[in-house]
Amino acid sequence: MALKLLRTIRLDPSDTFVFDRAAEPGEWAVPGGFRFFDVDPEQLTGKARQVFRAGFLGLSSFGASTLAVVVEATGAEREAAIGALAAHLVAAHGAPSLAVATTAAEDEIAFAASLADQPDGTIVALHRTVEDGALRERFRTLKPGTRPDRDFSKGGFRAFEFLEVVGEEGPDETLDITALGREQP
Repeated sequence: MALKLLRTIRLDPSDTFVFDRAAEPGEWAVPGGFRFFDVDPEQLTGKARQVFRAGFLGLSSFGASTLAVVVEATGAEREAAIGALAAHLVAAHGAPSLAVATTAAEDEIAFAASLADQPDGTIVALHRTVEDGALRERFRTLKPGTRPDRDFSKGGFRAFEFLEVVGEEGPDETLDITALGREQP
């Protein structure tokens, strides 16, 4: 089985407006909920609140991305993502040592890989809340339609080319947006 991870993706420029620091498209990504363990979400406002509610963590810029896409990765890319995240955990989050940070980074990358257990090109979105005092992350996926002329894992597509929405909030649904307005048999 191929190793799959998440990469940041940008369908429009909105991330550059809603986040203080937007991740660049193509960065390795993790949900990054650990950023909020010592934060009172009720005190967050504006762009910081947007990062809390819907921001994946890009592992190059350490900026936020609303969406991530499932792509294949090599073992070396996985190790580089772990190394980048571990260094960030030490520098920005006070991890006591690189060894401790590496263990935490491995766990976070493994969690991201579990989210990437989808077909290549699947878009993943998250919604983060606090419920009963606990941080909760919900994930939704948008699976690409079958268009042989498009390679969705590399980006470069229109949002309306996604036809299937899957998430825990409801049943799987398929909607062909391109067929709307055309006569149905």
